[in-house]
Amino acid sequence: MLDAEICHAACDAKDRRFDGRFYVGVTSTGIYCRCICPARTPKRSNRTFWPSAAAAEAAGFRPCLLCRPERAPGLAPIDAPARLASAAYARIEAGALDERGLEALAVELGVTSRHLRRVMNTQFGASPIQIAQTGRLLSARRLLNETALSVTEVAFASGFRSLRRFNATMKERYGASPTKMRGRKVLTRGETFSVTLSPRGDYAFAPTFDFLRLRALPGVESCDGKSYARTLRLGKALGWLEVGMGPKGLMLTLSENLAPHLRPLVAQVRGAFDLDAEMLTVDAHLACDRELKKDVKREPGVRISGMLDGFECVVRAVLGQQVTVAGARTLTERLVAQFGADARGPEGLTRAFPAPEALAEAGAAAIATIGLPMKRAETLNRLARAVCDGEIPLARGAIVAGRAALAEIPGIGPWTIEYVAMRALGDPDAYPATDIALINALGRKGETLEYLKPWRAYAAIRLWRRGASKGVRT
Repeated sequence: MLDAEICHAACDAKDRRFDGRFYVGVTSTGIYCRCICPARTPKRSNRTFWPSAAAAEAAGFRPCLLCRPERAPGLAPIDAPARLASAAYARIEAGALDERGLEALAVELGVTSRHLRRVMNTQFGASPIQIAQTGRLLSARRLLNETALSVTEVAFASGFRSLRRFNATMKERYGASPTKMRGRKVLTRGETFSVTLSPRGDYAFAPTFDFLRLRALPGVESCDGKSYARTLRLGKALGWLEVGMGPKGLMLTLSENLAPHLRPLVAQVRGAFDLDAEMLTVDAHLACDRELKKDVKREPGVRISGMLDGFECVVRAVLGQQVTVAGARTLTERLVAQFGADARGPEGLTRAFPAPEALAEAGAAAIATIGLPMKRAETLNRLARAVCDGEIPLARGAIVAGRAALAEIPGIGPWTIEYVAMRALGDPDAYPATDIALINALGRKGETLEYLKPWRAYAAIRLWRRGASKGVRT
């Protein structure tokens, strides 16, 4: 439930801490805004408050053209129902309901569809279908305003199945056709385009980029203290992206051929860079540990550094089992050289990580030629075939189904599952307790840090950072 006095105070102060936690419907204009909107603050008597953009739109409000609600950060709630709703919201924002129905999403999240609808309505004031529709519309607004895609391309990239339905929905909801919403703005196609991603609160760039730099795979990734770039395959498109520091958060730059995938890609990047975490809450919780309290005081706001490709995360984790960091890197580079594809990106980015189809077709014997034991090669082959068959959900938010499916693959144990849950599935409580680097950083073995639930993944990131790069698996 929204507290009206707190919402009014956040609006009057334009408090960034509340950005994306609620939206302000202005009854005098029919517009809804973020609480940080640069426009003149509306009178109190004209303000209504809504827990989500979907709820505001369901009440008949249209999104503000100044503060752009589609750019607001998301949520990272603490309690279990809210975490479920947040995970579902992230999956819906990434297009989970565009290809499959609500029943499939509920199974992926480990609940019934009825329970999921109830939780979503309670948390966000809107049904999953309404949230999906609002997400499509806001994504379309962003594509119309920030890319040179044609209206037809925008329609399908946003998740609509037909151009007629897209035009009708935009006119019905926003009172104007997509062409009129774009207006006279002239956008020319180029090799790249950029969008801004707003984080929740202040973003500490150094820890994230340090973590990614230590694990960057030559030819596939590059990272320095200011940006991270990599090649990436989305559907049938093979392109590249770069994430760097911008004036209002992170700036995401994409190769133009990835523009049709902007909606799921923005969701992936937000998750991988942990933009929606409530770091004040997380840090306060971690500070209950005496040693971690020192880390938090010295360096607040250390977020989880995730991965954009769930399949790649699992493969690299399997390659890192029971070998040194240098050995794992050598094996991964051989795998990319033999089974990856040529790619064209910024300087130094020339290869794409192997697709699941490539490893599935290659067979275990061919995979073993990079220097792997046959059993581990068989694990990678089984994994690839299962991913190709749709048996392993590795999208961010698929924590329950992803964990269960990975556990069915011979050769994938608790360490690998926890590592993947942390960096690919988005589980804030994942903790690979048997990791040598974590044991060394703690100075004791067998510690599962139960008292730090539900934020143990943040503790792991801090412990890895404390122990620097020596002994840290990639």
